[in-house]
Amino acid sequence: LTEYLTELSGEAASYMRPNFFVNTPDILHAYLQQGGRPAFEVRAVLAATMSPTWGVYSGYELCENTPLKDSSEEYLDSEKYQLKPRDWETAEREGRSIAPLITSLNLIRRRHPALRQLRDLHFHHTDNDALIAFSKRTGSDTVLVVANLDPHHTQEATVSLDMPQLGLDRHESVPVRDELTGEVYHWGSTNYVRLEPGRAPAHIFHVQRSSSAQSGGSGTP
Repeated sequence: LTEYLTELSGEAASYMRPNFFVNTPDILHAYLQQGGRPAFEVRAVLAATMSPTWGVYSGYELCENTPLKDSSEEYLDSEKYQLKPRDWETAEREGRSIAPLITSLNLIRRRHPALRQLRDLHFHHTDNDALIAFSKRTGSDTVLVVANLDPHHTQEATVSLDMPQLGLDRHESVPVRDELTGEVYHWGSTNYVRLEPGRAPAHIFHVQRSSSAQSGGSGTP
């Protein structure tokens, strides 16, 4: 994932423009079949924050993941062959839909121009391969994302930030606001992260400098 995005955001950005679709009408990846709702959530977060454009095909909001048969990557009720009615309102009312998360992701993208560009994507080191960390920066807007790629288990890691890449001094500490929850933390060059599937697929941090600091959420040292 890091190698692919590093290539796309480099010289290839002039002629290779990604459009990250979280699913298609004919391919049901094993990651979604086996990962349940947490897999759908983190896949949406990654697509919405990594690529300037992203998409969702009908049914993803409801976490549809039943294959045609064992070891198959085809949907049981593929819309290649039929029109499938869905009760969106009931699913959302009963908590079976991730549409609210998708709405939040689109609102976050609207607020942050950094997420709508590709060239300034930079990955940061984590000491656990199950967690991925990356940032995007455009002008004064800097967004930092940390996501748990493991939909089955809680994962912990120390995230080591490339501070100059974020426009910060190496020993600086700044408030970061999680755009998904409103919580505010103070981050420096090394930071502990714990993400539990089903509760928090990721952090989407807005790095708040003195000129852009905002109130909201609860402070955490």
